[in-house]
Amino acid sequence: MHLKSKINSALMVCAAAGLALTFTTISKTAPANESLPLGKVPLTSAGALAFGPNGILFVADSVGAQIVAIDTQDAKKAKAGAAVNVEGVDAKIAALVGVPADQIVINDVKVNPISKNVYISASRGKGPDAAALIAKVDTTDKVSVLSLDSEHNAAVSLVDAPESKATGRGGNPRMQTITGMNYINGNLMVAGLSNEEWNSALRSIPYPFKTAEKGATLQIWHSSHGRYETQAPIRTFVPYNIGGKPYVLAAYTCTPLVKIPVDELKPGAMVKGAEIADLGAGNQPLDMVPYEKDGHNYILIANTSFGVVKLKADKLESYPTIGEPQRTDVAGVPYDKVGNLQNVQHLAAVDSSNVLVMTGHPGAGPAYNPGPPVGPINLNTVALP
Repeated sequence: MHLKSKINSALMVCAAAGLALTFTTISKTAPANESLPLGKVPLTSAGALAFGPNGILFVADSVGAQIVAIDTQDAKKAKAGAAVNVEGVDAKIAALVGVPADQIVINDVKVNPISKNVYISASRGKGPDAAALIAKVDTTDKVSVLSLDSEHNAAVSLVDAPESKATGRGGNPRMQTITGMNYINGNLMVAGLSNEEWNSALRSIPYPFKTAEKGATLQIWHSSHGRYETQAPIRTFVPYNIGGKPYVLAAYTCTPLVKIPVDELKPGAMVKGAEIADLGAGNQPLDMVPYEKDGHNYILIANTSFGVVKLKADKLESYPTIGEPQRTDVAGVPYDKVGNLQNVQHLAAVDSSNVLVMTGHPGAGPAYNPGPPVGPINLNTVALP
């Protein structure tokens, strides 16, 4: 479904009143950027994105088992009311790099919290030889591509990345080395797979980059599957305050929602997360955006099977841990379905009133592991429900 650009759009970072429960992902007193060296950006692949201080864009390179920080030099505050509404952004990117639109695979989308410009990680081509690219859509809806031959950048390698190998149904674990990232007050938190006994990992990497230690590894109870699991990676996560304590709120395939205490996430630690909701089996979560509206807290979650849902996030500490199989595949924290948002493939926080949605038809494959979305792919700024 095409989302119309006339839908409400005023812009600021998703924080404000919502900070009653979320904790700041970009420090208000962020230091000035160190002078990153100018040169070729060493990306083998471009996956999950996150923004750090002063326009720093973090790009996950699972194939290369590294994270690259790019100084976008895009730190001019947006004008009030700025928004992005572009139809067929995949075709526009393809035209800029000289390939057909079906050769552009979009992997992630994030909004620069200062400028409100949109950044897109993608692959040019398909298969092992696909080239990484980063596109930018500014608030005039102009689409451009960053020159990866000459940008100010720095990289850090992951010491605990899984081996690159084919494993059948699960695919190559190296491709899931990094599944999600969030910058939190001087540290980049990185979810994905590791080479440890418990494969599911959360790493905390200080920025500016020096080295990356081993991550903490995770065990969760998965009520839809009726067992404890340590092999599946987090698919999307947000930092969240629950009962005055900082947690990571993480969603997994098929779809447990788990709270993980931040103070236990030490290098090499084996940490048990507590499931507080199950959103349903046969589904993969895509993105989460927390916000506050009319005095209540919510988390907007995009999913492959169930579309977009609005999780009721008031007093999450009051919901008991789920620790046994459920009679139904939905349990714990309640949510409502958002019926007017269809074919959403990505969500990105814009401000306290609006969210960016990327829509496109789902790719081939089962709902719990679909292929990349197919065009036309559209970007629209819409009001938070």
